[in-house]
Amino acid sequence: MKTILVTPRGYAKYGSKAGKRLEVLGYEMDVNHTGRSLPKDVFAEKAKRASGIIAGVDELNEELLRKCRHLKAIVKFGVGTDNIDLSVCEELGIKVGRCIGTNSNAVAELTIGMMFAAARHIVSNAMNVKSHGWDKPTGLELFHKKIGIIGFGNIGKHVARIANGIGMEVLIYDMFDAAQDVLAEYNAKQTSVNHILKECDFISIHVPLTENTKDMISTKEFKMMKDTAVLINAARGGIVNEYALYKALKNKEIYACASDVFTTEPPHREPWVDELIKMDHFIQTAHIASRSVESEINTVNTATNIMIQLLQDP
Repeated sequence: MKTILVTPRGYAKYGSKAGKRLEVLGYEMDVNHTGRSLPKDVFAEKAKRASGIIAGVDELNEELLRKCRHLKAIVKFGVGTDNIDLSVCEELGIKVGRCIGTNSNAVAELTIGMMFAAARHIVSNAMNVKSHGWDKPTGLELFHKKIGIIGFGNIGKHVARIANGIGMEVLIYDMFDAAQDVLAEYNAKQTSVNHILKECDFISIHVPLTENTKDMISTKEFKMMKDTAVLINAARGGIVNEYALYKALKNKEIYACASDVFTTEPPHREPWVDELIKMDHFIQTAHIASRSVESEINTVNTATNIMIQLLQDP
């Protein structure tokens, strides 16, 4: 029987009903119910037998893809396809889909939450109280502050919507010019990355990881920022150079940073990495921005719809 391999834990938890739609079409569902990522060797063996794969962070590189002789379609359970060799897929005729927009609001809400948390020392102060302390740090408000949104796609637009409600001034950068009616809808002004780095109080990253965006925020960029600036990265690890971030925080070149991603996940153990993660003005979460019940259900249904479409297209 033809098999659909499904690795994301969100599908295992919320996808039983959606999976039946593929079973009706004659596919056997091989769903990862372990509650953790499949080991690479296990994933590789299952992938070689699959007709379709609904993938999370599993690596589908050239070596593996060339061994997947039955594979017709891959659907990313999310947006970023940096773990899939798209050029090899195109060469082999393997169709690739993404679940665009299904988790945009979830990521945007976490982004805004991180801004409040970093600006008001919420995480470090809560940990201080849990350790029987009673410190009272003075933080920053978001009201009337400038937010710079780098990347004005679905997530960036949701961030702008919420920021407007808070009373922030919204500046955006995108590699494409935004239409005037879109800028008006989100009460936003389009500008350059350098202007955002120099002028904004809060800077939020929402671009994919590419050769052009790798280390997009590094030593030079940190020196351009205000020493009261708060940086948020809920996009991809590697866009912000973490060693440069460590130096910037250590030298008080910026006020704080909160990140949901890291170049290596979990972060590799090095003295400077350990020191960075322990800093009171740095918050690191475990790539959870997209993980809400609502977004998981949205993504399950969208991934299933896309997989059915890709398998049925000639």
